[in-house]
Amino acid sequence: MVKRTKLRALLGWKDRLGRKPLILRGARQVGKTTLVNMFAEEFDHYLYLNLERPEDRNLFPENTPFEQVVRGIFLAKSKPLNAPSTLLFIDEIQNSAVAINLLRYFYEEMPQLHVIAAGSVLESLLNFNESFPVGRVEYEYLHPFTFEEFLLARGQTGLVEALDIYPFPAGLATRMLTEYSAYALVGGMPEAVSEYARTGDIYTVSRVYESLLSSYLDDAGKYASHQNQAALLRHVITSAFLEAGKRITYEGFGKSQYKSREVKEALQILEKAMLIRLLHPSSSVMPPIAENKGRAPKLQVLDTGLLNYFAGIQKEFALQKNLEEVYAGRVAEHLTGQELIAASSSRFHQPAFWMREKSQSSAEIDYIYQHDDLIIPVEVKSGKSGRLRSLHLFLDMCPHPFAVRVYSGELSTEEPVTQSGKRYKLLNLPFYLLPRLKTYVARMVSGG
Repeated sequence: MVKRTKLRALLGWKDRLGRKPLILRGARQVGKTTLVNMFAEEFDHYLYLNLERPEDRNLFPENTPFEQVVRGIFLAKSKPLNAPSTLLFIDEIQNSAVAINLLRYFYEEMPQLHVIAAGSVLESLLNFNESFPVGRVEYEYLHPFTFEEFLLARGQTGLVEALDIYPFPAGLATRMLTEYSAYALVGGMPEAVSEYARTGDIYTVSRVYESLLSSYLDDAGKYASHQNQAALLRHVITSAFLEAGKRITYEGFGKSQYKSREVKEALQILEKAMLIRLLHPSSSVMPPIAENKGRAPKLQVLDTGLLNYFAGIQKEFALQKNLEEVYAGRVAEHLTGQELIAASSSRFHQPAFWMREKSQSSAEIDYIYQHDDLIIPVEVKSGKSGRLRSLHLFLDMCPHPFAVRVYSGELSTEEPVTQSGKRYKLLNLPFYLLPRLKTYVARMVSGG
């Protein structure tokens, strides 16, 4: 069982004063239940409720005092009431409005009890006039496996330890790039990674991808408020995996006749369900990063491995020399976005890309990354630094001289000059060091 990095956040929540019931959000099959079961090992007593099961759902009857509901839960699970070090996990909580409403009372009347709630279609509640108690719960977000977790699933604990060595040992570079290429191919869905770790054959993972994609399409009816919207959601889901990594327009999305308003609403529903992410452009060169939501966003789907399977490009990984060349560079850029999203601990500080649209000098940078009071441009590209025209334009406008290029090459730093003569420091970061982007940027900025 892979030790998820999110476990550290749960351990921090466990010991925090003023702790509130925790809502664990994430798309279907990213490992929410497995994570909580692993976390439960930190407690003396563990109660697991799955509200898809009638016998567990019936433990939350309507019009029943909170104390009576709690007593019934502990009796049904043969656990001592009010014992210290107890975790209650309410899975698939979207199946009971009573359970959702009672979360506030767990906070107000039983603060000593650790309560976590999760659900595979949790976010559909936001569309049907159900909501979690405001100010009485807190949230954590779980994503597909990061590269670090992928290595752990493959039994590569030594390589995980090597990630924390600065600078990274050059002798391990080729091996790490091979592992990262495998991660780029397989993606981070736990079941897919587990199957690949067992067989080493990407084609045995096909049934996993089929099952996952089918389940997302089946869930469309649960997110929709009417039948026509369910059909629209299914269209948007399938089209999203073909349009991922590109800037999109809402009108006629996926070569359809759907109107802009309909598509935008569908994408917002899928974003709540964490199946997709809309990355918005910004023209900021200094904090805060102000997103322009009136311009075309870039579409990010849940997982790059699913993208590869749906787009039918898995064979291309064996044909291209560098990851940047697969799918015209879209895989490398998309996976970089996936890693940046997973690395963020806040839903309010998510990756954006930089854009300047002027008649004679339009420019775009793949991502911008905030480090303290600096906005650092991040490009996903191979080739010489002199070809990074958009990067140079950004650096000529911003008050600092730092930039990052993510690529398949070796870890290095150069000091090129922009076309206007500004000297800057370019960190050439191999893909496999993206999990330590924060560390390497801090070292670059401090001169270490």
